[in-house]
Amino acid sequence: MPDPAGTTPGLREEARAWLEEALSGEFAHARGLGGPGREHEGHELRQAWERHLGKAGWTCLGWPERYGGRAASLEDQVAFHEEYARADAPARVGHIGEGLIGPTILEFGTDEQKDRFLPPIQRGEELWCQGYSEPEAGSDLANVQTKARLEGGEWVITGQKVWTSLAHVADWCFVLCRTESGSQRHKGLSYLLVPMGRPGVVVRPIVQLTGTSEFNEVFFDGARTAARNILGAPGDGWRVAMATLGYERGASTLGQQIGFRRELAKVIETARRTGAIHDPVLRDRLVRSWLELEVMRLNAFRMLRPDPGPEVSIAKLYWSEWHRRLGELAQAVQGKAGLVADLPGDLGLNELQRLYLFSRADTIYAGSSEIQRNIIAERTLGLPR
Repeated sequence: MPDPAGTTPGLREEARAWLEEALSGEFAHARGLGGPGREHEGHELRQAWERHLGKAGWTCLGWPERYGGRAASLEDQVAFHEEYARADAPARVGHIGEGLIGPTILEFGTDEQKDRFLPPIQRGEELWCQGYSEPEAGSDLANVQTKARLEGGEWVITGQKVWTSLAHVADWCFVLCRTESGSQRHKGLSYLLVPMGRPGVVVRPIVQLTGTSEFNEVFFDGARTAARNILGAPGDGWRVAMATLGYERGASTLGQQIGFRRELAKVIETARRTGAIHDPVLRDRLVRSWLELEVMRLNAFRMLRPDPGPEVSIAKLYWSEWHRRLGELAQAVQGKAGLVADLPGDLGLNELQRLYLFSRADTIYAGSSEIQRNIIAERTLGLPR
């Protein structure tokens, strides 16, 4: 498919050439490292790569030039993310900073907050994690119970977060917590920026089906952050938090689909090797998977605008359900061999076995399929609750 209208002439070619050169020599071994279920791979090398990207001006492309960006259009950002995926460049360790908290600070932050937090994200020097979900507030985020109070010019935070991706390597966490005593649901919440390396913050890894631990429990026991480290007004945290979720479905999703295409190619290759390609039922599922991936790409372009609204839930619902089915198909084409783990390390899982296991989570994290269907029904279609 040709580049979407609006792409700067030469940017795609510039990105392609830079990535080819950069992923040689010092960073040659970084190709393909990381990603869902594999975030433990080459973390130090990938963090060095993050700094290299930032120094060369290939992070935060859509940000204003004042904060290290290029003020790039959405189309240009898509072009870069696609070339990044095609180059098999390593999974980004700074994606939560660049894709979630960075744009939120740009929208809601004070000039002081922008000057403090945005440059280190752009340079790849500070990593972030997301403090939203709790044991009793997963998809029902409005049930957040973590509390914070002002004391001596600082917010004092007490509570627990869970499923916090990359908390064990993060420098900062943006934490949704309850700052008005007696408040309920969406009211009385605030959005705090909290340093992770301080007393009162305890991180405990959670072992996944894949045997790795890229997400964690985080306990705040009197943890402190400066009073100025609040994004938006006290009690306005819900509005800020929802804005962050909107950024979660950004331009990088089109790059994600290049990765999906690579996974599908591996499944097809395996089907040919095992003979599963000759099974008419499996062959039909492979063709359907390819067609649905094309629809996913076209739908993503349709939503490529600055403020796509609640219909972005369609994209999350679609890709997560598709990817989960791809994981099931990956097991099916392996036949009985797919039931046996016989490689060293990481429970002995091969690439397709890991795909199957991790994709079980796709329809749960970042808003479960059930929640996405409710959003589509109520906010997009206008149906009653």
